[in-house]
Amino acid sequence: MKGELLFRLTEKDFEITFYRGSGKGGQNRNKVETGVRIYHPESGAMAQSCEERTQGRNRSIAFKRLTETKEFKIWHKIKCAKILGQQIDIETWITDQMQPKNLKIEEIKNL
Repeated sequence: MKGELLFRLTEKDFEITFYRGSGKGGQNRNKVETGVRIYHPESGAMAQSCEERTQGRNRSIAFKRLTETKEFKIWHKIKCAKILGQQIDIETWITDQMQPKNLKIEEIKNL
């Protein structure tokens, strides 16, 4: 079963909206909707990007950010387990993920 595709996601599985970014970027930023916001209704995960000058690049960044969210990772794990016919105890798994050794804590410093 190694390397076998379990399921496929398409653009229809996501809600994608475009918006005008703010900040530096000049005329292109003011006229073109280069910002991208992506929402995955099944998992509740959302990500956005407006740093780059092109919509395509922002779209790629937003999709990458979405797949790295905790909500999407949990949804993906549950979906794979169901397809493989495995029983997964959600409460136990979430409790295990919330252990201090598994948490990533970032310190935010005010400049």
